[in-house]
Amino acid sequence: MHKTLIIAEAGVNHNGSMELARQLIDEAKRAGADIVKFQTFKATELVSKSAEKAAYQKSSTDSGETQFDMIKKLELSQSAHLELMNYCEKVGIEFLSAPFDVASIELLHNLGVKRFKIPSGEITNYPYLKAMANYNMPIIMSTGMSELQEVQSALDVLTTNGTDLHQISILHCNTEYPTPFKDVNLKAMSTMQESFQVPVGYSDHTPGIEVPIAAVALGAVIIEKHFTLDRSLPGPDHKASLAPQELVDLVNSIRNIEQALGDGQKKPSQSEMKNIDIARKSIVADCNIQKGDVFSNENLTTKRPGDGISPMRYHDVLGRVAKKQFNEDEKIEL
Repeated sequence: MHKTLIIAEAGVNHNGSMELARQLIDEAKRAGADIVKFQTFKATELVSKSAEKAAYQKSSTDSGETQFDMIKKLELSQSAHLELMNYCEKVGIEFLSAPFDVASIELLHNLGVKRFKIPSGEITNYPYLKAMANYNMPIIMSTGMSELQEVQSALDVLTTNGTDLHQISILHCNTEYPTPFKDVNLKAMSTMQESFQVPVGYSDHTPGIEVPIAAVALGAVIIEKHFTLDRSLPGPDHKASLAPQELVDLVNSIRNIEQALGDGQKKPSQSEMKNIDIARKSIVADCNIQKGDVFSNENLTTKRPGDGISPMRYHDVLGRVAKKQFNEDEKIEL
């Protein structure tokens, strides 16, 4: 049994407010997540000033502003990163942030993060992947919008430029917010595990908590899920994020599934051992049987409890001679 690494994705749901960011950290810790994750970028390095927003971003933010204007307001400074990292250490949860440009990779490394997270959009960014690979640090890579060969190519860039393969985990992902259930394709997670022989997980953008729970049942060792303090807050990701109590429910459900998966051995559990005699049956007399009578289908049957001769030995009993008298319902003895 493994313990799933649960990443509570705060992302940009802090709306540029350090107070909101600290509250998100508190909620991630309260829910029992292992990691709270933000996003690190310089708007000038990430997006051109004329780039349009995604459709889901247009529907949840000012449709008249550019993607650059939206993102610029959500930047976190180096000092803000340090403050949030210190706050995470104080409350006892790991800080993680996904860098979206080469300068942000260097910033996070210099701040001392324990691992890197590659967002789906950077999986085809060779200079970005090469820069990250140089540090040979643990990497979690999301694979939204990717074909299998693109994932392989990204792994090749990382491993040929300094990162050991055993340092890398990959997440199946769909980048539509929210993701339609018909587009999730959870089985692709297993395909990647078989293809690349690295730990696999799932970064979820579907409504609710059912799909990440199913991913754990299918073998995901990492789960990432967006959450917010309030889905009605302005910003691009709030509407597709979990509310605080939903995050609690997700974590609790995953921990329950971990226990339920067990060790794979088919045997009675400790809790059900006491039920064996109660639920199973024994061979008993179907009517009064006299000493010397021959056991037959006419005078034998099976009834609870199961602390006598097992019905699986029924044919061993048939044809034998009763050595004593048996009353109706009395367990047969040989």
